[in-house]
Amino acid sequence: MEEHTSELRRVCVTGAGGFIASWLVKLLLSKGYKVHGTVRDPSSEKNAHLRKLDNATENLQLFKADLLDYNAIEAAIFGCEGVFHVASPVILSGISNPEVELIRPALLGTRNIFKACSKTNIKKVVVVSSNAAIAINPDWPHGTIMDERCWSDEDFCRASEKWYCLSKTMAEREAFKLAQENGLDVVTLCPSMVFGPLLQSNVNYSSSLLINLLKGSSELIETYRSGAFVDVRDVADALLLVYETPTASGRYICSLNQTQNTDLIDMLKNMYPSFKYPNNIPDKNEANDLSSEKLKKIGWKCRTLKETIDDSVKYYQEVGLLSME
Repeated sequence: MEEHTSELRRVCVTGAGGFIASWLVKLLLSKGYKVHGTVRDPSSEKNAHLRKLDNATENLQLFKADLLDYNAIEAAIFGCEGVFHVASPVILSGISNPEVELIRPALLGTRNIFKACSKTNIKKVVVVSSNAAIAINPDWPHGTIMDERCWSDEDFCRASEKWYCLSKTMAEREAFKLAQENGLDVVTLCPSMVFGPLLQSNVNYSSSLLINLLKGSSELIETYRSGAFVDVRDVADALLLVYETPTASGRYICSLNQTQNTDLIDMLKNMYPSFKYPNNIPDKNEANDLSSEKLKKIGWKCRTLKETIDDSVKYYQEVGLLSME
């Protein structure tokens, strides 16, 4: 990574109290950055973990800001040189009005971020997208590895009511469009399903899927069929890497290679034989594999899935989310 006097650098992280963003804030603070973090309520117990991070007292400032409130977003970004746009609604089921609940907030939030970045002369924007914006493409040849050229098909997402995938795809495309219109340097990161230890007190969606799988639920395998996973700490590393690499451009997939369902269950059974596991799971994953070669070429390194699950389970047990009994 580029050498610099990072203690003078100031960046904004949206949705700072979330799973990925909390690890990113921790990493940025450890590297000497000053961080503006947007949260819905700075005084909430949900965000108490951020204030306990090393260097937070001196270098972390939390801003009350909803992504739909432009003035609050601009105030949080003011004085920064870069922005990590991490916040985005995550609702995968029980959606009665997708336009209102997912798509409009994702698009308007993105527009507010880029409007504020343009007005405050931000040098670089890193947007957290998702493999959901890559993998839902029925026209991509089956069995062919997906890379950054592949975009989820918006019409297919609508027809199949994959609203989260649609919202991430539309928001990422909007980010590139706005960056071009406003002359902003933007890079997007597309992580797969994210596991790892939690810094925040509430259990996020992907972590709940892993916890429930270890309790016998098949929801993870039934709802998420790509078999692609990544460690939250490696996602944070990737975000800082693309920010600090001057030549980084475009999209970056951030994922381990695909793990087949049966291999995942066999690995878990070997690691934790006393847990309950779902039966009658499909042998093969339906989705194409994803390639993170572009990200690895600029220096990204990642943990194995076994390491990630081991660290995750240790954390779940420590805080009482999972019992060995």
